[in-house]
Amino acid sequence: MGNLALEPLDRPDGMTTHEYAHRRLRQAIMVGSIRPGESLTIRGIAEAMESSPTPVREALRRLSSEGALRVLDNRRIMVPRMTADRFGELVSLRSVLEQHAARRAVPHITERCIDRLEEIDKAQDEAISRKDNANALLLNQEFHRTLYTANPEQVILPMVESIWLQLGPFLGIAMEHVAQLYFVDRHQEAIAALRKRDEDAVAAAIKADISEGIGGFERAAIENLLRLAGQ
Repeated sequence: MGNLALEPLDRPDGMTTHEYAHRRLRQAIMVGSIRPGESLTIRGIAEAMESSPTPVREALRRLSSEGALRVLDNRRIMVPRMTADRFGELVSLRSVLEQHAARRAVPHITERCIDRLEEIDKAQDEAISRKDNANALLLNQEFHRTLYTANPEQVILPMVESIWLQLGPFLGIAMEHVAQLYFVDRHQEAIAALRKRDEDAVAAAIKADISEGIGGFERAAIENLLRLAGQ
C-alpha cells in the first residue's frame, strides 16, 4: 500500500475534504490504478492522498455502496475480482444503459455541446497517441458523460457510472497488455449522427464503441489478461 499511486485531481474551491477523497479514489478505480483483488487499507490510502483517515473512511463507505469495493471480514477493503462471466454481464449492461442514455440526450443536444464533444474526442486521440492510458480513459468517460448529461433529467448516469467503476480495474489491465483497443473512432460517428439529430445512428455508434472496444474481448482473451495480471 505504500506504493499506491493515485492520479492527480483538481480540487475546486469550496470542495470539502470528504468529497475530494471520494472523487479522487473513485477516479483511481475508474482508470484502473487499483487492481482487481487488490487489498486496501484506510491508512495506506490516507498516506497516498496525504489525508487524514476520516474522509478516506467515508469515501470507502460510499464506494462500497456503489459496487466498486468490497469490505472483507478482516476490515480490509478490496476491489472485487473480475471473472469472464462478470465482465460479460457488465459490458452487456453498459451497452443497454448507454444506448438508452444516448437516445434520451439527442432531443436536448446543442451545437455547442457537439463542439465540446469534438474537442474531447480530439484530446482523447492525442492521449492515445502518446500512450497516456489513464488520461485517455478519463477523456473517454468525459465524452460519454458530456453526451448523456445533455438530458437534464439525470436518472441513468449514476447507473452508468457504477458500471464504469466496476469495469475500471479490468480496463487498467487491458490497457497495459493490449496495444490498441479502438480501430475505428466511433465517437466521430456519434458526433456526425448528433449533427443530424439521428437517434438511431447515435445509439448505434455508442453500441459499436462499446462492443468494439472493451466489449470486443473474447472469453479466452479476458481469461488470459486476468492470468497475466495474476488474477
